[in-house]
Amino acid sequence: MSITLLMQSAVGGVMLGGIYGLLALGLSLSWGLLRLVNLSHFALAFLGAYLTYQLGTQFGLPPWAALLLIAPAFFVLGAALHAVFVRFKVTEFASMLVTFGVTVLIESLIQWIWSADFRKFETPYAQESLRLGPIYVPVLELTAFLCAALLAVTAWLCLHRTLLGRALRAAAHDGPIAAAFGIDAARLSYGLAGLCSASAGVAGVFIALTSTLAPSQIEAWIGVVFAVVIIGGLGNPLGALAAGILIGVSESVTMAVVNPAWAPLVAFSILIALLLRRPTWR
Repeated sequence: MSITLLMQSAVGGVMLGGIYGLLALGLSLSWGLLRLVNLSHFALAFLGAYLTYQLGTQFGLPPWAALLLIAPAFFVLGAALHAVFVRFKVTEFASMLVTFGVTVLIESLIQWIWSADFRKFETPYAQESLRLGPIYVPVLELTAFLCAALLAVTAWLCLHRTLLGRALRAAAHDGPIAAAFGIDAARLSYGLAGLCSASAGVAGVFIALTSTLAPSQIEAWIGVVFAVVIIGGLGNPLGALAAGILIGVSESVTMAVVNPAWAPLVAFSILIALLLRRPTWR
């Protein structure tokens, strides 16, 4: 195998890792800070992808305009879903079961509206690439990676450098003590839940731009991104991005060097190795 092909595979893996990190961001924050395992995060991302496709193909809306509509709408949807969790006092384990049911409902809705056929949102930028010597970097994938990096850094700075972020972390660490110091964890949780869902909408826009869409793909992405969240650490935005890059590069290099059929095993192989190395990995 040539060095050029290996480097091209690694670059492709980094770009793929950006999508993984973008998808993992909301789930990581929800699980780590709200103690809710929101599996519907993936279904929301694909719903956002199909909405981007529909707005672009049916109404000629550019992706950036679709994003301006989808992100606020998903923020409201996420806050509303969190209100249901609060109303019925859904626990961490129960949230996994409830949101799995929500995932099935959203997947059925997508299949009912758009059918199970594969769909592709073609844009003028789909074939554009930047050339760095012998390496080509796709423009859309690079944009997705930069967006993922920007959101991850912004989320980390907000959590560690602002009073609201510190309040969220304190409430997640010890709710009663945080409440004793006047932190309204319930109000903050609605905002965070909305932002997590909005991040799923952002991820959906880039999924529509870079991938072929099919409802069945929701389950295919759940396993990989779930591993990304665990490897990156719960509630750690930068960790989610780093873990996404690690798995993305590993998958791409595996497909180039060994066999494409081995790629799906990479994420869980890395996860198992890390858990064996450090059982308390979090």
